[in-house]
Amino acid sequence: MKLSKSQENFPQFKNKKILVMGLGLHGGGTGAVKFFAQAGAKVAATDLKTRQQLKESVAQLKGLPVHYILGNHRETDFKNADLIIRNPAVADDSPYLKIAQKHKVPIDTDIGIFFRFCPAKKIIGITGTRGKSTTSTLIYELLKAKYQNVILAGNIRKSVLLELSGINKNSIVVLELSSWQLEGLVKHKKSPHIAIITTIQPDHLNRYKSMKEYIAAKKLIFKYQTKNDFLFLNKNDKIVKKFAGKTKAKVIFYGSKDAEKYKSRLTGKHNLTNIAAAIKVAKHFGVGDNAIKKILKNFKGLTGRIEFISEINGVKYVNDTCATTPDTAIAAINALSSSKQPTANNNLILIAGGADKNLDFKELAQLIVLKIKVLILLEGTATGKLKKTVSQNLKIGNYKLKIINRVDSMKKAVQLAACHAQKGDMILLSPACASFGMFRHEFEKGEAFKKAVKSIK
Repeated sequence: MKLSKSQENFPQFKNKKILVMGLGLHGGGTGAVKFFAQAGAKVAATDLKTRQQLKESVAQLKGLPVHYILGNHRETDFKNADLIIRNPAVADDSPYLKIAQKHKVPIDTDIGIFFRFCPAKKIIGITGTRGKSTTSTLIYELLKAKYQNVILAGNIRKSVLLELSGINKNSIVVLELSSWQLEGLVKHKKSPHIAIITTIQPDHLNRYKSMKEYIAAKKLIFKYQTKNDFLFLNKNDKIVKKFAGKTKAKVIFYGSKDAEKYKSRLTGKHNLTNIAAAIKVAKHFGVGDNAIKKILKNFKGLTGRIEFISEINGVKYVNDTCATTPDTAIAAINALSSSKQPTANNNLILIAGGADKNLDFKELAQLIVLKIKVLILLEGTATGKLKKTVSQNLKIGNYKLKIINRVDSMKKAVQLAACHAQKGDMILLSPACASFGMFRHEFEKGEAFKKAVKSIK
């Protein structure tokens, strides 16, 4: 029998008992299962979600020798494994991880394994509250103009481990890294050769005890860098620019002005800094200005980020499902609103709401009463808090805003939005909250929005 590339390259995992904790829905868990199964390991996958909830992930693993423990975790699996690969979303204080630690079972993450075995010297890591995916993808596209072996992976629903067998020492790896993934690098004392930080704003405060703790997680991207490494910092972000004095790496600043002379199809001022970061990194790697201009001109942006879907009866529909924080929703509203002052001519209808991340809606609420015509709120644990904050601002300003509260399906939300829309209006899905509850993740929410829009025709 011919060995797979994983078996040839990673024989140390053959016949080892590997427990993947958190199969999940974003590709990281399934990627880890595939990697270790192909390496000849005895793989088990455990998740608190049921088989029905994880049916898409399980379907991707059809034909692989995987033992599933779904709907619950079992102590015995954590005691007897040779290695546990934890999903980044699993909290450090998980009692099951403590059981593993008590029995001296090593615990790692897919990112940790990747950094341990990746032969490429040039790893580019991108983190930040906002702009990670756009910046990562744009860097990848720009570098491909000059280099052949460029890999894009990380926190973009694409497993890093499945890329390992195709990477050599001359490859350039572009990784989008979440704060949770960065925590997985501490065990290995690793940082990327080139680190980029986009923005720092409140997020995931349902996971982190404080903003200080969240910022500390983001700073891990450069913690283990040396004087031979590079740190690209957004000088327009007051928190990010202060990191310059806390690193051993060479610091390169970028800002929105660096992108002003370049034409782009991306909407919103916030995208100027994303473009600027990508340009700075591309030039660092010797990509020419003409190539940069050509690629920027053709780059359409990513799904779910101020994505124009359709225009029906003179009404435009925009999918910004990846706006899972108040700040990202604010950026979308500012980018799309035709109104500078409170007026009866506001043309934006906003669909928002969802699961709570313990974030402050005050600034978003102030903008909503100023620039939104109709606010449609989806069911979710954060929706009541958002409605209350908006209502408080309405009383202060005496603005005219119609609020439709706690709609229990995306189809209803879009239908209601269409009923209130007039020619020239825009219907924007920009949740400002997480998607858990009504949806499994933000991408499912975005697809539901697209499907609902199609049903209007």
